[in-house]
Amino acid sequence: MRISERIDATMAQAIASGQGGVAPAKLAAALEYAVTPGGARIRPTILTSVAMACGDDRPELTNAAGVALEVIHCASLVHDDLPCFDDADMRRGKPAVHRAYSEPLAVLAGDSLIIMGFQILARAASDMPDRALRLIDILGTRTGMPFGICAGQGWESEDQIDLSAYHQAKTGALFIAATQMGAVAAGQEAEPWEELGARIGEAFQVADDLRDALCDEQTLGKPAGQDDLHGRPNAVASYGVQGAIQRFDDILGGAISSIPSCPGEAALAQMVRAYADKLVPAGARGRPTVPGE
Repeated sequence: MRISERIDATMAQAIASGQGGVAPAKLAAALEYAVTPGGARIRPTILTSVAMACGDDRPELTNAAGVALEVIHCASLVHDDLPCFDDADMRRGKPAVHRAYSEPLAVLAGDSLIIMGFQILARAASDMPDRALRLIDILGTRTGMPFGICAGQGWESEDQIDLSAYHQAKTGALFIAATQMGAVAAGQEAEPWEELGARIGEAFQVADDLRDALCDEQTLGKPAGQDDLHGRPNAVASYGVQGAIQRFDDILGGAISSIPSCPGEAALAQMVRAYADKLVPAGARGRPTVPGE
């Protein structure tokens, strides 16, 4: 089964579980709306690829870890789009959840998805409880404070921003979770995989800055030019377009060289390079660009 099929099947099961019983219909619908269409599913793809490179001896646990990570990511997008944060009307080519279902339901949908992420891992714990506990801990660390995406969002409310901490928490955290959780799901230690996740996250941030500066709303499936509009620090403003592309290439090279020794090391390196290159806007290199987040 292809990685995308594994992710989609496990996601469908998770959302169906969240909609079961005597559930409020609008909130149940908002849950599915928030995770479909799936965008690029970059994080669970990286997680599954790392697990496969390490042997993937518990594929059901890998699937659960990938979808747990993805629903946390989707929840962050729902919350990011709210008027109190980015006030974005569009996401993945359709109205943001708060535009389609109301602000209260968007808050509740995001909250429900965060809880669902940890519930997915708890329900998958019976086969390998020690691995599942480590997965829950990693996901919690990279979701909350002080090293997770909540911290990343929090930096935007500070008068002075620690740019390195901001980017690592805002963007890098879930990529670190992806590489570490993939390794742990396959029975490996998490620590050697942190650098790869951090470097992929840094490369993704540069690519995202390029996309925001160079692509239009139709291509992105969400508002463009947001870094400039909100005065956010970004790679294009710091280095220019060509400088940002060179920065991306340098980070990507470092990411690939940091892959720990494992049975599928060569295949993982090829996947990281091929997938990461697609993130750079088509206009910058004449290559296809993956769909928006």
